[in-house]
Amino acid sequence: MVMHVQPASDAPPPPHAVTEPVPEAVGGLRNPFPPIADYAFLSDCETTCLISAAGSVEWLCVPRPDSPSVFGAMLDRSAGHFRIGPYGVSVPSARRYLPGSLILETTWQTHTGWLIVRDALVMGPWHDIETRSRTHRRTPMDWDAEHILLRSVRCVSGTVELMMSCEPAFDYHRIGGYWEYSASAYGEAVARAKTNPDAHPMLRLTTNLRIGLEGREARARTRLKEGDNVFVALSWSKHPAPQTYEEAAEKLWNTTECWRQWINIGDFPDHPWRSYLQRSALTLKGLTYSPTGALLAASTTSLPETPQGERNWDYRYAWIRDSTFALWGLYTLGLDREADDFFAFIADVSGANNGERHPLQVMYGVGGERQLEEEELSHLSGYDNARPVRIGNGAYNQRQHDIWGTMLDSVYLHAKSREQIPEALWPVLKQQVEEAIKHWREPDRGIWEVRGEPQHFTSSKIMCWVALDRGAKLAEVQGEKSYAQQWRAIADEIKADVLEHGVDERGVLTQRYGSDALDASLLLAVLTRFLPPDDQRIRNTVLAIADELTEDGLVLRYRVEETDDGLSGEEGAFTICSFWLVSALVEIDEVSRAKHLCERLLSFASPLHLYAEEIEPRTGRHLGNFPQAFTHLALINAVVHIIRAEEEADSSGDFQPANAPM
Repeated sequence: MVMHVQPASDAPPPPHAVTEPVPEAVGGLRNPFPPIADYAFLSDCETTCLISAAGSVEWLCVPRPDSPSVFGAMLDRSAGHFRIGPYGVSVPSARRYLPGSLILETTWQTHTGWLIVRDALVMGPWHDIETRSRTHRRTPMDWDAEHILLRSVRCVSGTVELMMSCEPAFDYHRIGGYWEYSASAYGEAVARAKTNPDAHPMLRLTTNLRIGLEGREARARTRLKEGDNVFVALSWSKHPAPQTYEEAAEKLWNTTECWRQWINIGDFPDHPWRSYLQRSALTLKGLTYSPTGALLAASTTSLPETPQGERNWDYRYAWIRDSTFALWGLYTLGLDREADDFFAFIADVSGANNGERHPLQVMYGVGGERQLEEEELSHLSGYDNARPVRIGNGAYNQRQHDIWGTMLDSVYLHAKSREQIPEALWPVLKQQVEEAIKHWREPDRGIWEVRGEPQHFTSSKIMCWVALDRGAKLAEVQGEKSYAQQWRAIADEIKADVLEHGVDERGVLTQRYGSDALDASLLLAVLTRFLPPDDQRIRNTVLAIADELTEDGLVLRYRVEETDDGLSGEEGAFTICSFWLVSALVEIDEVSRAKHLCERLLSFASPLHLYAEEIEPRTGRHLGNFPQAFTHLALINAVVHIIRAEEEADSSGDFQPANAPM
């Protein structure tokens, strides 16, 4: 099946997408590192990759998203790349996703012609028919990853000289690689690690181009005329790669259908912001790891929160908090299968599925790994010279008291729609409530995982209240009346403690007990219904954060000079916090102010409607790991808050928030 060429999208990018400055290198030369916002994100729900605007794959880890990279130019320009595009041209005319999909389309113009390139991590019909999968633990879907990065090219006008360069660098560029032909002609070659090749993935390149091999690099260069088609497939498993352009086009079509069939399940309002909701939902789905049900915090490691700074972390893991918050977003849009799979993942890591009991950690590997030892890769320059590059994450063994509440809140949201709790999950939930009861009076490192001394963070206490409140409601669903009564009483005790010690003389909730510092996480007090929206302390807190914890209107997590986070340097505005503020402003009936802020935040989206962790308020530059699940879930909640407020205003009814009282 040959795919028809789609015209490039006529929707203009947001203004900042054109004017966002590229960071300058020494001497004013163009920085070799592209802006973070220029990357495109691909996924097959088993791994992810990032592609620069120049058409170069600069981040790919196989076979899992937390495996060592084989293309890592994002973190060091010599750490591996895979580019295809016109020779001598690095700035495309247009880029877009095919609507309703994670298929990237790039349109190129040269002096002599036009090219259209389409990129995808291939998905197809479920293929383990006669034997069971050795990696999947969750219920099989209709579609599955084929472990192929597919790039198709079509010359649509004139003639264009095409160049392909594939230069992997194994194990984060710690091990060299080499190519060799694997067929009698020039259309197939394999790359292996020079050292201990059996311990590293073998990459197979299949194409209708004539490949030349030059050490680490496989390259091709040819002149295409109008109507010519090219495909290049990079694969790392037993699944057969396409052998012709027609087969490649069929795989692209199947992949498009996979994404569209999934997005069609969702409930997306007929609204000008619908495209942002759909792109955020697709991004969250792309950050799931389908074999286990885990959900990544982000696709990358060590993209800096501070330009050329040290706030560089590995986010390729499943945070309990981030994952359960993400389920809020998907649930809001009517997408619930991901919740089923994630709760099964929780049952796995807690030991409930095999009769054991393990305390819930802050985060896990996507396969359920518990040890995520942090390591620095000193041989890599880092993105734009931001060092160190880190793999693993030392926060895995921190004590963070908010995780019990976030998980129980998500389970309650899930259980409300079904009026039941999965049998294997009830012992896990009971254990989380017991952990909250045991530890809520103790200090912790908080939602922001500070590396300074533990503190009595107010938001952690609030989330412990959420754990007891939702636990009591889940106990009612389970028919455990005595637990419900007991836990409700303890929830009341926690609330009284917070209101006595976590509110300043202005009636504003504070970051930690005994301090007047503000913290954006306190916006969760209204979003989780710790206090109702009409409580004066909620209004005071929301407006204080809006007026005093912002730079150029964007919300900071906290003031670094007021918070012992164990790190040096400044950071950008955390985008999730600004979207939280949108939702909170709607809750206190400041809808006009909320809408203005939301419009501004949407204008900061990347040209492909993606978001990193932070935004630099002055320039709109994206900072931190990319794309960030936290940001996209908060976008969904904020946009739906605005839309529902508009609908209620039109019908003169009472506003019902996106997160209804729990």
